[in-house]
Amino acid sequence: MDAKTPKAYIASALGFSELGRSAYYAALVPAIERAGYQVLDPWRLTAPAVLGKARAAPEGPSRRRAFRKVNAVIGGNNRRAIEACDVLVAILDGPDVDSGTAAEIGYAAGIGKRIVAYRNDFRLSADNEGAAVNLQVEYFIRQSGGRIAPDLLALERALRALRR
Repeated sequence: MDAKTPKAYIASALGFSELGRSAYYAALVPAIERAGYQVLDPWRLTAPAVLGKARAAPEGPSRRRAFRKVNAVIGGNNRRAIEACDVLVAILDGPDVDSGTAAEIGYAAGIGKRIVAYRNDFRLSADNEGAAVNLQVEYFIRQSGGRIAPDLLALERALRALRR
């Protein structure tokens, strides 16, 4: 993809598990790419060796210090990618929105990024019947000019609509 291709940052907790990563790379990333976006993938922004070095540190204070340094690197890489993106795609599935995803939504909204979300989870997760998820999370998504898509096809359509 060239420099003119719009960029989408994916905010989600899917990278923490094997099955989550499988769905992320087999279904979600291709759907976003089909909609015409270059994916800014937070799970690949930091070299695995950076995290591996912290994991290899001996347990105790030195390991905690190593993870604090890694956490700052990961957080900074993700912040820069959010700043560089044209749209933030947020995955809202789960009994509650992942706290990291919620933080990324808030940051993106605060710097004026458009947010399109996906929620296909049928469990109730809202503050009341008028919301799909936490009312503040939903507020920032909608205030950005975005929406919450109920399936991958609707997510693709919403992302394509932003390009027009």
